[in-house]
Amino acid sequence: MPTWAWILIVVAAIVVAAGAAWAAAQQRRTARLRGRFGPEYDRTTQSTASKRQAEDELLAREKRREQLEIRPLSAAARERYLERWRLVQSQFVDDPAAAVATADTLIQSVMADRGYPVENFEQRAADVSVDHPNVVDNYRAGRRLAETSARGDGTTEDLRLAMKHYRALFEELVEPAADAPLAREQAVSDERMVTDDGRAPVADERSR
Repeated sequence: MPTWAWILIVVAAIVVAAGAAWAAAQQRRTARLRGRFGPEYDRTTQSTASKRQAEDELLAREKRREQLEIRPLSAAARERYLERWRLVQSQFVDDPAAAVATADTLIQSVMADRGYPVENFEQRAADVSVDHPNVVDNYRAGRRLAETSARGDGTTEDLRLAMKHYRALFEELVEPAADAPLAREQAVSDERMVTDDGRAPVADERSR
């Protein structure tokens, strides 16, 4: 066989190997992001032009979250917020619209106290989705219902649902378990992944 033929075979083998490695890396990335973001992964891929673009967005959220100094609530702050939430729930009986508006403001206060930027709603939702992916869509739904009511198009049932959605996020934000470091949450997500040879990876001792 001529030399040029062997060169072509080697080049083809390299291309195939590189393609396989890239595909495996993409599969690992998808598995990790899906495990970390759960329903938020599905929502983002459905609302974005492509899966790759959606995953790039989720990766960007993770990188931004790593730059934030999210801190736990003190015991006193936690009790203060819980008491304020109880008052908001009592207010709902007499003035549902005002109670929902207060609940929205209260959630922003909790987020700010914990270190999340709160200037823009969409950015708030994106930031909190990294730590609380299972309830961030409740936050969005509550906001939509609250805005509908503010325009005069909503009902008392809409406001009740808004309060229910807001409560889902509020409870996670004030729970002590919500104070777990991002690194530990990442380690738990990584443990769910499977390596190329089918074995679960060994968790970093520092994350245990």
